[in-house]
Amino acid sequence: MIIILSPAKSLDYKTPAQLEYATLPAFAQDSAQLIDILRTFSPAQIATLMGLSDELAHLNFQRYADWSPAFPGAQSKQAILAFNGDVYAGLNAATLTADALLWAQAHLRILSGLYGVLRPLDLMQPYRLEMGIRLPNSHGKDLYAFWGERITQALNAELGHTLQSASPILLNLASAEYFKSIKPKLLKATVITPIFEDWKNGRYKIISFYAKRARGLMARYAVLNQIDEVVQLKDFDSEGYRFEPQASDELHWVFRRRMAA
Repeated sequence: MIIILSPAKSLDYKTPAQLEYATLPAFAQDSAQLIDILRTFSPAQIATLMGLSDELAHLNFQRYADWSPAFPGAQSKQAILAFNGDVYAGLNAATLTADALLWAQAHLRILSGLYGVLRPLDLMQPYRLEMGIRLPNSHGKDLYAFWGERITQALNAELGHTLQSASPILLNLASAEYFKSIKPKLLKATVITPIFEDWKNGRYKIISFYAKRARGLMARYAVLNQIDEVVQLKDFDSEGYRFEPQASDELHWVFRRRMAA
């Protein structure tokens, strides 16, 4: 089983990493091509392209200027420890042991607009580049065109290397925006997508903040328990979620929580 996550907009480069071991992104040369494109944009153009405030546009303008293909230690950090959004609050990688992080390195992948696919311990420099942005490039009008089939091919290679099963599983804990970078017809795996619902206003519904956190919680559950068989994830019960078989089908597993008032 390979688990996929989306990246986060929020980053943490201030907290020291709890381990020194790191790897380099597989698509660093492709990232450099995108950086070259982004360096042609002024802060005002970045603000328009990404819908950012002037402050964030200037921050990312400087990030693109500082980005280096050498991944210097002073401005690089392992991806799983650098991302700091809702999903990563649930994952809470800073509290994982070295053994757990190494298991994640073999079983978890983070999709990225700039880096394509990241292993948890791949070094990453700070950036902002969401997969859905329409950034014209040599491959087409947007990042989906830029990455083409390469993300799918990379995942197929990972699935083939890590699994002995005749029916490999891709556990989709990514958002729709990032899962769209994968070509399902070319993927050599069964895709299972967990859905997290909370009780609100008399019914169960997806609440974005809680659903994002729950994706991270499930990834953490898989890492801590070193789960290789996806069926074991039906026992996921972090923070009150429970698997609901009657609301689920073969490929979409619903987990529900009814919090106390």
